[in-house]
Amino acid sequence: MREGYGVAPVDVFDLFDSRDPGAWLALDQAARSETYHRPPEIAGRSLSAALRDGVPIDDDRLALALCHHDGRIRQRALERAAGRPALLALVVVRCADWAEPVRDRARERLAEALDAESAVPLAPLILRLAGRREGDHALGLLGRVLRGASRERLAPLLTCADRAVRRYAHERAIEWGALSPAELARAAARDEDAVVQGRCADAALAGLPGRDAEGADEVLEALLGARNPRARAAGVTALRRLELPERAVGFLADRSAPVRACARYVLRQHGRDPLPWYRARCADPADPALPPGAAVGLGECGQRADAGLLWALLEHPVPGVRARAVSGLRALGVTDVPRMRRLLDDPAPGVAGEATLALLPSAGALPAEWLLERLDAARPRWQRVSAWRLLAAHGHAVRLRAARALLEDPDERLRERAGQVVARGC
Repeated sequence: MREGYGVAPVDVFDLFDSRDPGAWLALDQAARSETYHRPPEIAGRSLSAALRDGVPIDDDRLALALCHHDGRIRQRALERAAGRPALLALVVVRCADWAEPVRDRARERLAEALDAESAVPLAPLILRLAGRREGDHALGLLGRVLRGASRERLAPLLTCADRAVRRYAHERAIEWGALSPAELARAAARDEDAVVQGRCADAALAGLPGRDAEGADEVLEALLGARNPRARAAGVTALRRLELPERAVGFLADRSAPVRACARYVLRQHGRDPLPWYRARCADPADPALPPGAAVGLGECGQRADAGLLWALLEHPVPGVRARAVSGLRALGVTDVPRMRRLLDDPAPGVAGEATLALLPSAGALPAEWLLERLDAARPRWQRVSAWRLLAAHGHAVRLRAARALLEDPDERLRERAGQVVARGC
């Protein structure tokens, strides 16, 4: 603990993770609290006088001065912040200061100090502040600095844990042409953020004028092999422009509805009806290799006459196929309450869940007493959840009765939902 901090003797940089942008903002706010309102004395002088008279001040004290509630002290502290990289984050914060003199001096300091190396660790904080009033100046400076940066400098931003930073970095990389179509395709395939996936996939495909373009195969394989459906859907859609409809057939049973829809679109654009493929694929209700996506795909593009194929799949040994068959029947608008009701006892939670969704419009046709019995705590959770959803669709009186029965349920979420209903009285 250092001497001279007045009522708040602390080592500021020992208190938080300087890599966390939220920590800098928290420090800025905390330093304005009552604890720090009494300025410390430095070499027998007040903080303001010490700053004015050029008394040596360490980074810890200067950090507090940069966050001081008095704008004159913040401004004087900025004069002393040059050449102190540990305080550059607080200079960024002051670039959005409410006091114009402080703001202007901070922007001058940041323009002097910010380079490609320091911009990388500061990017999360700059982007966090960009949403504030007067917060966009530092963002513009960041863009100008990074535009001339090497690919090695940009790389940490493209893989940063901060989602906003990755979005910004990929958007700038696309704008500047810093990444090849193949690199963009790989980014779309690996990134967990939907915005990054979409932007990078679109940019990767925009860079390919045709199937014979350099790197076209690499781009296509990266997108089609992606785990996330946005990238796969973009790759499948590109098969139309690249005149590769046969590749689209392999995605008719994809686990993602948008990808399946894109595959059907590609085939239709090339004069092929995907419905016969679905019918043939679902013809054998005991086929152990039947992909679940084929069952729901049949419902998505089939006719009511195809319901027979889907009803047969409700006996399939694979739970995923049974669940997707129920989804397909729902897509066709086909519901047989007695037949669907027995699926509520399916040992697979996914099947019971899909059956519940299919029965919700007809919930009134299910006996309330029978459903209430299914709330018994001895039953599996998914069966109790299913019964609760169907009872809630019965109407106010039945819903309230069901809620009271769940007030002692072992599942916390069910208890919370039931308690809210009882509290409202409906």
